[in-house]
Amino acid sequence: MEYTPFGQTSLRVSTICYGTWQFGGDWGRIDQAQWDAGKATVRTALDLGINFFDTAQAYGFGLAERMLGEALRLYLKSQRDTIVIATKGGLRQEGANLLRDASARWLRQGVEQSLRNLGVDYIDLYQVHWPDPHTPVEETARALDQLVQEGKIRYVGVSNYDAEQMRAFEQTRKLDAFQPPYSLFRREIERDILPYCQAHGIGVLVYGALAHGLLAGRYTPRTTFPADDWRSHNPIFHGDTFARNLAVVAHLKDLAEREGMSVAQLAIAWVLAQPAVDVAIAGARNPQQLEGTAHAADKRLSRAALEAIEAIMRDAVPIGGPAPEGM
Repeated sequence: MEYTPFGQTSLRVSTICYGTWQFGGDWGRIDQAQWDAGKATVRTALDLGINFFDTAQAYGFGLAERMLGEALRLYLKSQRDTIVIATKGGLRQEGANLLRDASARWLRQGVEQSLRNLGVDYIDLYQVHWPDPHTPVEETARALDQLVQEGKIRYVGVSNYDAEQMRAFEQTRKLDAFQPPYSLFRREIERDILPYCQAHGIGVLVYGALAHGLLAGRYTPRTTFPADDWRSHNPIFHGDTFARNLAVVAHLKDLAEREGMSVAQLAIAWVLAQPAVDVAIAGARNPQQLEGTAHAADKRLSRAALEAIEAIMRDAVPIGGPAPEGM
């Protein structure tokens, strides 16, 4: 496993971060067997050298955090100073609606609840999950800075912000981290956001490096998703867009085989090859899935391979992902 300083923080983290979104219910109902598989995968992550874990309050509103906390409990007793835990807040459930709420009151409630769910005294990195258009950014930044001063969180980040929103946040409090979606199929952050992070010393950990499973190499035109999986009603996993992008993945898979790796490893290695990116989040439902992607940290892509990837991606249809209001 490769390790790197994270932005301008004192954290030294694995370049692969284990993410737990898949244990919040948005990818299908979580039963006891899946819960146990999640805990086993966390332990496998530690065995593989992964010391960075990402979760969120909104992943089942405590479900994923509790799973992660239970899996790490014994390790935290002796390894708390080397295990880096990141979580996110700023989303609130109101009936059937998921709302953005980065108010000082809700963020504080979220931090307190996440501390209990995770079973820790402090959170290494706390991130605002989505920008909240109804709360002044100064209020959000001041609230998080106060939580740092109280020792409840160590570092502050945001997720899914644009460059202007980050600039506004930094008028009140420096950002330590940024978590955007980024993959071969989703590259809009290259224009403004990644240059901003580089210029301001902001650590970048990206999610969606496998394009929500598209780059895992397992799907075919006949693949369908359960009704309780958000991909079942998202157009990027249906019709012509899905078919065209599967053809692109097939070409990437051929290239990956020539490079001696899986297409998933190629996709993650490509993300980590980008100068502004520190860490790629890899989600996995079981230890075998994680073992198949974590070794991407040790892969290096030649200039020829990077150029071949760019040529293949000219036929791709760019894709997005779910925003909270649509989930």
